[in-house]
Amino acid sequence: MGLLQQLSAVLGGGQRRQHQEDLLTSLLVMAWMVEARDPYTGGHLWRVSRFSRLLAEKIGLPAGEVARIAIGAFLHDLGKVSIPDHILGKKDRLTDDEFAVIKTHPEVGWRMLAGHPLAVLAEAAIRAHHETPDGRGYPRGLAGEAVPLDARIVGICDAFDAMTSTRPYRRGMPIAKALEIIRENLGRQFDRAFGEVFVALGEAGELDHIVGHTDEGIPLYDCVMCGPTLVRRRTQGAGDHVYCHACTGVYVLAEQAGGLTAVQAGRTASPAELEPEADTDLIAQVVRDSARALLN
Repeated sequence: MGLLQQLSAVLGGGQRRQHQEDLLTSLLVMAWMVEARDPYTGGHLWRVSRFSRLLAEKIGLPAGEVARIAIGAFLHDLGKVSIPDHILGKKDRLTDDEFAVIKTHPEVGWRMLAGHPLAVLAEAAIRAHHETPDGRGYPRGLAGEAVPLDARIVGICDAFDAMTSTRPYRRGMPIAKALEIIRENLGRQFDRAFGEVFVALGEAGELDHIVGHTDEGIPLYDCVMCGPTLVRRRTQGAGDHVYCHACTGVYVLAEQAGGLTAVQAGRTASPAELEPEADTDLIAQVVRDSARALLN
């Protein structure tokens, strides 16, 4: 039974489209809340999903497969909910034991999702995005063509975003350097054919509008203490507040030539202000794009 037939069997009837969107929304909200635990990964899921969509489209996959891969990319780190905060946010090099804990997140994510009606959409991306062509990845040591197509795409995009994003222990590297690292590891860490296409996209500047952004046309803003940790939603404008979840600093969005900037408010955020809240507008857009391609 094909993917669309499986979805039809699960959803059925005239309510199929709305049920599909509700189910997808529940998954993406859950993933967004997991991401919100780490103040240095704001926008990571959106960026990896967008990179993955671009790459899947560029290699000529059908619209339904592109949509499935974009959803899997948004959900790929679901299992990080089980990683303790002191490991997830550690500023120094991880010990072998700590890295062993990190390596559990693909299977944890899959166990969390396995009972969901739409689990089939994201299994490959969640379970295998850290598998590599040379068989040295985790958690199962898959190699070559045994690594699912979705995972080969998401793995490249996940690594690229990690390299170009700022972390507590380092600044994000330039796009050109990250692309060169991918090029140097084709056939080992990264699928050769897909990696070559991704590098070409990057060298053509087609990834620039995603790197360092949290939504279409919305860049991360800088906290003066912590770097690019401030996330603005598409519904926010001048006078609204954004918060650094690393140092609890409060910033006010202000108009400047060419757009908005974030200005220190001179206080720290309250616990209520720091409570995570899913970006429902962003998630709704991802859902609309994907559901349309999967069901039409």
